[in-house]
Amino acid sequence: MSQTAETPLLRNVIGGVERPAADGRTTSVIDPSTGQEYARAPLSGAEDVDAAYGAASEAFTTWGRTTPAERQLALLRLADAIEQRADEFVAVESRNTGKPLHLTATDEVPPCVDQLRFFAGAARVLDGLSAGEYMAGHTSWVRREPVGVVGQVTPWNYPLMMAIWKIAPALAAGNTIVLKPSDTTPASTLLLGRVASEVLPPGVLNVVCGDRDTGRALVSHQRPDMVAITGSVRAGSQVAAAAAANVKRVHLELGGKAPVIVFADADLAAAAEGIAGAGYYNAGQDCTAATRVLVHASVHDDFVAALAEAAKGQRTGVPSDEGVAFGPVNNALQLERVTGFLDRLPDHASILAGGHRVGDVGYFVEATVVAGLKQDDEAVQDEIFGPVITVQTFTDEDEAITLANGVRYGLSSSVWTQNHGRALRVSRALDFGVVWINTHIPFVAEMPHGGFKHSGYGKDLSMYGFEDYTRIKHVMSAFDA
Repeated sequence: MSQTAETPLLRNVIGGVERPAADGRTTSVIDPSTGQEYARAPLSGAEDVDAAYGAASEAFTTWGRTTPAERQLALLRLADAIEQRADEFVAVESRNTGKPLHLTATDEVPPCVDQLRFFAGAARVLDGLSAGEYMAGHTSWVRREPVGVVGQVTPWNYPLMMAIWKIAPALAAGNTIVLKPSDTTPASTLLLGRVASEVLPPGVLNVVCGDRDTGRALVSHQRPDMVAITGSVRAGSQVAAAAAANVKRVHLELGGKAPVIVFADADLAAAAEGIAGAGYYNAGQDCTAATRVLVHASVHDDFVAALAEAAKGQRTGVPSDEGVAFGPVNNALQLERVTGFLDRLPDHASILAGGHRVGDVGYFVEATVVAGLKQDDEAVQDEIFGPVITVQTFTDEDEAITLANGVRYGLSSSVWTQNHGRALRVSRALDFGVVWINTHIPFVAEMPHGGFKHSGYGKDLSMYGFEDYTRIKHVMSAFDA
C-alpha cells in the first residue's frame, strides 16, 4: 500500500534524530478498533540496524562512564517528561492498540512513570562484596559494570510498558540501547524515543521499526553485547539461537499459561470477580493472564456459574467507551488465532459465556468461558492470548498441583483459598516464577517478574532485573605493586 498525503509517516529515532528507513520502505500501522490503516512506519533493513548500533556504540563511550547520580537524574527527567505528556501517550497507545482510554490513563501510563523512577533510584544502590584481603598481601574488590550495547525487542500487547520494562534497568545500569517494537504497535515506542531524545544524550536510546527480518538483523548483529526480548516462545528460541553464534548474553520473557487454583474454601464470588478481571484485562493478551482455572470438583458448578456471570459483565468495545472492560485483540492474525481455538474446541467442552467475534469492524471478541476441558486439550496446553478462560476440575491438592504444573510454561500462577497452610504448601509446589494468593496480576516495581521452563529466563522489574543488565569484574591488587 502506498503512502498518501493523509497517512502520517512515522520515523525511526537513531542517534537522537528522526529518520525514515534508509531504502524508504514502510509498513501499515492498523487501528485494531477499525481494522483500518492510520499511519505508516519504517520497514527498516540492515543499513538502519547498522546505523542504530553505530549510534549506540558511540554513545556508550560516554554514557557507560556516567555516575549513578547522573543516570538517576536523566531517568527522573524522562519520567517527568512522560508524566507531563501523559495525555499524548494515552492517546497514541490507545489508538495503536485499541485499549480503552480510561484504563490506559489509569493502569498503564502511571506505572510506566513509577517504574522509571524506581530504576532511577536503583542506579544508586547496587549491592556488592566489600573490598578485603582474601589472599595474603592482596586486596580484592568487585566492580559492577554495564554490559555494553543492548538490543531489545518488545511485543504488541503492552507496547509502552514493555519498552519501559526493558529500557529502564538497562539505562540505569549504564548501557545504551537499540530497541525494536512490534511491527503492529510502533507508535508509542517511537513517541518514547522522541521524548527520550530530548533528555538523554544522542544514541543512548535508539528505536528502529520493522518486521521479523528487522528483528533477526537486530539480534544476529555482531555489535550488541546482550539481547533481550519479550515475546513468544518461538521468537525467544530464535533469538537465543541467533545470539549463541556470537555468545551474546540473552534475556528472555516469553509466553505463559497461568494456572488459577480455586479450592473449595475460597470465597467463590470474590474469586470469580477477581479472575474475570485478571483474565479479560487487555483482552486476555497478557502472558500472566488468569486464563486457566482449576476448581475443586465440589464447588465447580457454583464457581462456573459465578464466573460466567462475571464474564457477561466484562464488555468489549471501542477505546472511547468508558463502560468497556477491554478492547479488541491486536491484529487480524491474532483474531484468527483466538477464533480458531474456539472453532476447534472438542465435543466434551462447553462454552458457558461468549465464544464469538463481536461485529464485523475491528477485532473484537466476547469475554468467553469454556468448561469441561481435559489436561491434554489444545486450549489448556497452548497460549490462546485472547479473552478466553478455560475451566478444569480437580479432587485434591496433589492433583491440583500436578495439573497446574503440567504445561510447558512457568511464568505465573495463583492460589485461591482461606487456608494459610495450604496456600504456603501450594505456592512452594507451583513451578512458576510468580505466585499470587487470593489475587492475580498485580505488579510492583520492587518485585521481580520472570518465569521458568519455556517462559524464559531473566527477570524484569526489581533489583534482580537491574542486575541482569550488569556484569561482574573481580579486581585484585598486590600490596607492594
